Amino acid sequence: MKNRDLNMEKRKRYIISFVAVVILIYIAQLFNLQVLNNDYKEWADSNAFLKKILYPSRGILSDRNGKLLVYNQSAYDVMVVMRETSQFDTLSFCKAVDISLADFRRYLADVKNKNKNPGYSSYTPQLFISKLQNKEYGILQESIYKFPGFYIQNRTVRQYDYPNAAHILGYIAEADKQDIADDNYYIRGDYIGKTGIEKSYENQLRGEKGVEILLRDVHGRIKGKYEDGQYDKDPVSGKDLTLAIDIDLQAYGEELMQNKLGSIIVLQPKTGEILCMISSPTYDPSLLIGRQFGANFAELVKNPYTPLINRALNGTYPPGSTFKPAQALAFLQENIITPNTAYSCHGGFPIGGRPKCHGHGSPLPLIPALGTSCNAYFCWGLKAMLENRKYGSRDAAIDKWRDLMVMQGFGYRLGVDLPGEKRGLIPNSQYYNRAYSDKNGKSWWGPITIISIAIGQGEIQLSPIQIGNLAATIANRGYFYPPHVVKEIKDTPLDSIYTHPRYTGIAREHYESVVSGMRLAVTGGTCYGANISDIEVCGKTGTAQNSGKDHSIFMAFAPKDDPEVAVVVIVENGGFGATYAVPTGRLMIQKALKGEVPESDKWIEQNIKNTTILRSVLPKN
Repeated sequence: MKNRDLNMEKRKRYIISFVAVVILIYIAQLFNLQVLNNDYKEWADSNAFLKKILYPSRGILSDRNGKLLVYNQSAYDVMVVMRETSQFDTLSFCKAVDISLADFRRYLADVKNKNKNPGYSSYTPQLFISKLQNKEYGILQESIYKFPGFYIQNRTVRQYDYPNAAHILGYIAEADKQDIADDNYYIRGDYIGKTGIEKSYENQLRGEKGVEILLRDVHGRIKGKYEDGQYDKDPVSGKDLTLAIDIDLQAYGEELMQNKLGSIIVLQPKTGEILCMISSPTYDPSLLIGRQFGANFAELVKNPYTPLINRALNGTYPPGSTFKPAQALAFLQENIITPNTAYSCHGGFPIGGRPKCHGHGSPLPLIPALGTSCNAYFCWGLKAMLENRKYGSRDAAIDKWRDLMVMQGFGYRLGVDLPGEKRGLIPNSQYYNRAYSDKNGKSWWGPITIISIAIGQGEIQLSPIQIGNLAATIANRGYFYPPHVVKEIKDTPLDSIYTHPRYTGIAREHYESVVSGMRLAVTGGTCYGANISDIEVCGKTGTAQNSGKDHSIFMAFAPKDDPEVAVVVIVENGGFGATYAVPTGRLMIQKALKGEVPESDKWIEQNIKNTTILRSVLPKN
């Protein structure tokens, strides 16, 4: 009897424990459904409501003269709520939107694939097809009632008034998985700036989404707005941007650079505004809109001349002799030389067969050395600085030299308001101690080992925008505004880095000496091709050595005493700086300052336009 009572007691405990566990499971499941998991709420809401996203108009882009560059045009997406779909004529649907049955099945699978569509829910609208053409939209709109679960979502797509400035404007594309993970503003099917202004000013351009809540009846049919739209939210349009670029100047520069590799940049020294930024080859920005985006993008990627790369910011080159004015300023600031310091040159720097030079007078002081682009002069100057005892050591001397280069805008990004800017390379003592050391780790380099950096060769790497910024800094006699392509954001101030000058710390009097040397280079030196009778141009050529034919480089500013423009031209594999870069720069300066090229220079214009320099990058058979 006692054992029987004991067994009954055990059974009772087991039953109570089992019931308690079941109750806890139900409570946990209810908590999961109602609190942790949104599916139940979405299911309940979707029975009664349809929440439609209202997409804002993206901000429009205009040039400095008010010419419309990028605007919006209506487009239509097909959305699907999977739980509302049922049997319908699939072939009829495919015909309406001009897709194949295989495409239909693939799109449907992509919607339900949580790897491709992280925000998937069968209760809420999901993107099925994006960017219907007007014709397709019209056909589908008439028959949409035949396809349960499918809806049409209005949005806008970008349109372009000019086939120019693709690298500046950039393009938008569907937000990928990483974009959605990084910012909960985006869901699958949303668009985001991927390059150019579209990317760097995405937050200003995109605006704020709105929402429209529609009421359903028991059969799921739309009966109108919920509470007469009381809980709707209107979208807020993105901010319009006025760019600093002059689209006519941009188009002219692109025309000059056809069938060439390289870049042209024209800056306004007084503000840092970029008046044009050409990267060649380029492409028509209208190629990367609409449903042909994928095919056109693939073709651009396959192009051996890499038109998607913005060479003006992403390219780095040995600056060649355009680097000599920066060297002169460093030597003057450190009292290594004065404007009257003269060095001899008999065909080049005489130690160890180092950089050769062309014929000119010898010895010569600084201003004629800049005018004739004497290699030996700047090699002697660098040697004198690195051996000067006031620095205490070779390492301290090269680090001081590097600091002076960094102050002039080299070795780090300038902060251009476009993505992808490269920092280039200005080496320091640590760099050389690693590069030139024996098996015991002892460095053995000296001034002669690295003497080629004196003339912008060796390890020196600069981007075109850094060379152009040097011209602007010399034009301003010692300061620059970080280059930028946006002039004005509607109702929003520009970032302060673009409105406050950065000073190099180098004395103005030293800049005056360099300006005189650059003026001499134009009136009777290596830049004589840029000598314009009614514009005082100051310039410097560069011939940058590389593994193929040399690059042709020219930097300049004008007018001399009240500078309005600074320009840099790089023609890859163009040979001497005076061959292609100088005449191109001459044309750009006149176009920027006068609005047109005079008849007397039309032969130069035609010669540049008709020149092709592309063979060096073609694949070998």
